[in-house]
Amino acid sequence: MRNKILELRGKAFEQQNKTNSGFALATMKPRSTLTTQFFNEIIDKLSKILDFWQSETRPFKNILINVFYNKIVAKSNRISTLLTGVNSSSSIVGAKFNDSKTKHIITYCISIEKLVQNLEDIKNVVLILTKEFNNVINEAIFKDNTYIEKINFEQYSISKSKFKGIVADLSYIDDFDIPSSKINIQSSVVSLYKTDVDAKIILKELGINLISSKFLDENTVYLTNEEMNILFDKAPYLILMSVKDQLKLPIIEVNKQKNTDDSVQTFRIKDPENEPVIGVIDTLFDKNVYFSKWVEYIEMIDDNIPKSPQDYVHGTLVSSIIVDGCTFNPKLDDGCGNFRVKHFGVALSRGFSSFSLIKKIKTIVAQNLEIKVWNLCLGSSEEINQNFISVVGATLDEIQYEYDVIFIIAGTNKTTNSNSERIGSPADSINSIVVNSVDMNRVSADYTRKGLALSFFSKPDVSYYGGTNEEPIRTCGPLGEYLKCGTSFAAPWISRKVAYLIHILGLSKELAKALIIDSAREWNSDISPEQIALTGHGVVPLKISDIIKTKQDEIKFFVQDVSEKWNTYNYFFPIPLNSKNNYPFFVRLTMCYFPKCSRLQGVDYTNTELNVHFGRISDKNKIIDIKNDKQNQDEEFLDSDVRLLEGTAREHFRKWDNVKYIVEKISNRKKAKISFSNKNWGMEIKTNNRLHYEDGVGLKFGVIVTLKEINGKNRIDEFIRNCQLNGWIVNKIDVEQKIKINQKMEQEIELI
Repeated sequence: MRNKILELRGKAFEQQNKTNSGFALATMKPRSTLTTQFFNEIIDKLSKILDFWQSETRPFKNILINVFYNKIVAKSNRISTLLTGVNSSSSIVGAKFNDSKTKHIITYCISIEKLVQNLEDIKNVVLILTKEFNNVINEAIFKDNTYIEKINFEQYSISKSKFKGIVADLSYIDDFDIPSSKINIQSSVVSLYKTDVDAKIILKELGINLISSKFLDENTVYLTNEEMNILFDKAPYLILMSVKDQLKLPIIEVNKQKNTDDSVQTFRIKDPENEPVIGVIDTLFDKNVYFSKWVEYIEMIDDNIPKSPQDYVHGTLVSSIIVDGCTFNPKLDDGCGNFRVKHFGVALSRGFSSFSLIKKIKTIVAQNLEIKVWNLCLGSSEEINQNFISVVGATLDEIQYEYDVIFIIAGTNKTTNSNSERIGSPADSINSIVVNSVDMNRVSADYTRKGLALSFFSKPDVSYYGGTNEEPIRTCGPLGEYLKCGTSFAAPWISRKVAYLIHILGLSKELAKALIIDSAREWNSDISPEQIALTGHGVVPLKISDIIKTKQDEIKFFVQDVSEKWNTYNYFFPIPLNSKNNYPFFVRLTMCYFPKCSRLQGVDYTNTELNVHFGRISDKNKIIDIKNDKQNQDEEFLDSDVRLLEGTAREHFRKWDNVKYIVEKISNRKKAKISFSNKNWGMEIKTNNRLHYEDGVGLKFGVIVTLKEINGKNRIDEFIRNCQLNGWIVNKIDVEQKIKINQKMEQEIELI
């Protein structure tokens, strides 16, 4: 007998503003030394940049400058005096890594007058260093106020704060330059740097006159080969990035005969009733299959475009798994039942336009908001860019931030003649659940491609059974049975599970995603970097019952709320005590949220970070975090033994991942945690915003907490009683009861 998952509600999280406001003091990079020679080299470089922009005829007033930092820089260490003024983030229009992923390159858009003033200020700094510091300054001298307090800054035409700010800024910088792009001149979806003039006006001044339908947003546009040539010839510095518009769906062929003894053509299915609906966006659908009554089909390809029989295969196969996959794959019976599908045919098998796909997806979702779960298995054979989220991926993230929907995306395939190792668009979508494929032994399939996204986001999220050449997935298509393998045939199984959690059990998308990831990862604290890149957090359990129930020695509960201010907290979690007044549990936690994102910010992609802390409350009224919390590091890099693939880039930015997984390593040393005077545990959700404060206001989150009793005892009844005494309403997630309630509600709706 396993324990049911518990929902805690009735005690809302409190909200608290941040108290320590004010300006941070300028600090030099630790152990750094700067000489007047370095400052003069910077003056020379900035002077050349100024000369370029003064002589350049351009259809906008401001100028663009790349700043080459000498490390991966935290927000607090980015320049705040040069180029920017007080509000440093408002001038940033792009951010990426160097090729080795060890340094930041950040693009700023400023007035030319600001650069002129900065040059004069740096010259004054050089004058002070020459006369007061013997041409050199280091961190120790900079921190010692006795040196700087002796200086009469009035005679140098610069304030003390500006002097310190410029020295601190330049201690983190290697170089400056004008932005440049390496692109292929072909029909592309192009993103332009944001300047002080609307992109449509800029392009018109350059001789590229476009209608509004060619724009995805104010800075992303579709250009033909000829238009790309004009832009690259006249203003290459405006190009933030470009991607090829025409995409080809990578298909894996299976060399295995069909099973004629048990063909899917002979299967039957009852008529649909009020089963949940999953949205499918794919190639076309064949209405002649046996389950066609379960599919509402909407074709979005122009009637004048010729279509081949092959165009109806992939989409039909995907929908067959969602509707009735367990019937012809009994080994994969997940216990979720059948689902209805609303299928949108948006692409053909020979390829599709990413620009067109984006526009169609936006329209489809906006007009079908009753559909909460969307399955998308159209992916690119091209590798994702390591410095920018793909246009399609970013669009999906935007949609999931704006609407109460979630996308399940195939992790894309590596074909036999392909050199693409990294996942393709849109498998870099941060808010979506991205699914890679494993065989029945839970080993990554040989066609699987690798994450991560932007060098630090854990993509794929999870893996599932997508078939292999030896043991393919059985599907149903226009000609009957098809034996297939690929991530396109793994993702639909996860769509089924997510739809079950949302529609049958009534969970939010935040909790559904967290529960899927938590069930895949379990207590695996030692998963290797290479494994995360291939399988994500792990393989999702086959049975839905293994996701919504837990072991007898475990207590699993979830909470959800909304972040409105800097600290969203709840200090009323009554974890059971043993006879010695200690807490006999190992703990793990998984949190998910769907932040607003900014593609034009490059590697600074997510606007908001939620940082979760959970643990005992000390006698100083501070939360003692559960052990092994390696993700909630603020500014310093972590130890090398927990590094992922790209070293410091991953180390510093992993806290911006919108999936938080914290786990205590289970060991044979069964030592209970001591308690304090306050016997409750607390949870705090700290909110950090990169660009605007309002980006983090009203951001929903879902948290799954699992407690494992160190001696194998079942303490769930004690926990429930404690919660009720503390004012919590405790709901056991009872599948049978939920189904009865849903059926009764449907009957009442029919009567009305």
